[in-house]
Amino acid sequence: MLLLSLIIAHLIADFYLQTDFMVQDKLKYIKKHILHHLFVNTAVLSGGWLIVNDIADPLIAIVWPVLFIAFTHFVIDISKIKLVDKYTDSENLNKLWFFVLDQLLHLFMILIALQLFYSIPIVSVTDRITELLMKNESQLSVPNAILFTVIILILGTTVSGHLIRILLGSLPGQLLTFEGKYTFKNELKESVYPKNSNGEKGLSEQYSYMIFNKHDMSRGKLIGYIERLLVILLTFYGSYPAIAFIVTAKSIARFKQMDDRDWAEYFLLGTLTSMFLGILFGIILREILI
Repeated sequence: MLLLSLIIAHLIADFYLQTDFMVQDKLKYIKKHILHHLFVNTAVLSGGWLIVNDIADPLIAIVWPVLFIAFTHFVIDISKIKLVDKYTDSENLNKLWFFVLDQLLHLFMILIALQLFYSIPIVSVTDRITELLMKNESQLSVPNAILFTVIILILGTTVSGHLIRILLGSLPGQLLTFEGKYTFKNELKESVYPKNSNGEKGLSEQYSYMIFNKHDMSRGKLIGYIERLLVILLTFYGSYPAIAFIVTAKSIARFKQMDDRDWAEYFLLGTLTSMFLGILFGIILREILI
């Protein structure tokens, strides 16, 4: 239960308390980000200490684990920022691998903290997961099942959305919708000319404006969340044919834009990734809970 609670605390601090503005300049806001982790982890461990109270000393049960998790998080994030700036450039796939590795390292540090301060061996955690997957032991208790479901829902919505955004990058300029072209012409002519003048003298200016409409990414983000939640639910109950209706509905909504090959590839990559993650988390949830 403590491990699942700390994972939820990490996800909240990393994906809900950290705004897009902070992500864009993470080095500048790294201290504020670490404070978020300090507060959230302190709340979780304090609540666990008050409820369970296996360890009488709050210094060992709360203070040292929180400081350890926050410090290792700071080191990992600083290292990631420097490595991403040095090795990724505009390669979205490299950024994706750095993101996955970053999250796995944070999880590993949480496991080490549990072993150091709560005497919960990492091997026992991996053995427990294996037993649940192999159906060799009773399933999770109700509180643990609820916490695990919350983790899957966060992974299937916010975390998956961030992962897909890294993979796709920003919307390419050539995929913006062309709305029209406006031309303005301004002519200035002299009213008085010399008698020996041939023709008219004056000045003519012409301005052209290309109007494009940028797609509203917030609606696409919400659609992605609902889509993956539905896929997780349908996968959990084994209703795989119903997932095809979700893909069909998305395709119909974007039917006219499918004529643009660049847009079609962009749409297909995002949809397939979203479906894959939704099905994956749905299978994990089913295998652990049922």
